[in-house]
Amino acid sequence: MSSGLERVLLEAGETVLRVPPKLMAAERKAVRSFGKSDAIDALAIARAAVREPDLPVAALPGIEREIALLVDHRDDLIADATAHQRRLRWHLHELDPELQIPAQGLSNAANLDRVDRRLRRLAQTAQVRVCRDLLRRIRELVRAAAQLKRELATLVRQTAPQLLKIPGCGVLCAAAIIANVGPVGRFRTDAQLAAYAGVSPLDASSGRQQRHRLNRTGNRRLNRALHIIAVTQIRTYPPAKAYYARRKSEGKTNREALRTLKRHLARAVFTSLRTPALDT
Repeated sequence: MSSGLERVLLEAGETVLRVPPKLMAAERKAVRSFGKSDAIDALAIARAAVREPDLPVAALPGIEREIALLVDHRDDLIADATAHQRRLRWHLHELDPELQIPAQGLSNAANLDRVDRRLRRLAQTAQVRVCRDLLRRIRELVRAAAQLKRELATLVRQTAPQLLKIPGCGVLCAAAIIANVGPVGRFRTDAQLAAYAGVSPLDASSGRQQRHRLNRTGNRRLNRALHIIAVTQIRTYPPAKAYYARRKSEGKTNREALRTLKRHLARAVFTSLRTPALDT
């Protein structure tokens, strides 16, 4: 909501700090007056900015914002296509219960052609016309999503091609990482990036019992990208398989072992983004 104001201030040469709302809660409780107003919020923000020395500094959006917009738009297209596919499946089940949709689903062009030929042979009732309209929309959405993926591939190779060298990190995961990390310079260490992604363990020790628990905070989209890479590595990358097996042999659960692998991936991502891409 404040992005427009932020851009104006940055273009005017001002330094803009981003104050998380949780830092203002204690300040509101400490003021002598009750209620909530712009004056109370402004004072709470100012006090939090003075008290906290390492608040993130805003910068004008770069290529990361362009990638983020395309990633979000592609996700929306995929969600719309999935919703259309669910509706189409219900109609197809009513029209022909024996029609089996292959494992590739209704995102596959060959499967869509097969269903379309089947529908053309049926009497053109209202339900059949609805199905054909859903097919047309699914085709459009799938083509648009594929075009966006090609565009993202070009932007990723221009911005951070080193991410693609991480085993299990494809174009879409790399684009999600770039979009959600932003300028990597705002993180001083890989531990800060791991905490931001919600992959660093949280201490849950009590007395003599020393343990950590799953971190459910942080940027969940970045967490999801790291999770996809981790699951892919466990399945296909021998060093990750060995690391995962070793952690489980130490008594960790599947979830805990996966969490430790994601923490290592956060370090790998941080190192990759801090390493300048070599011109090819």
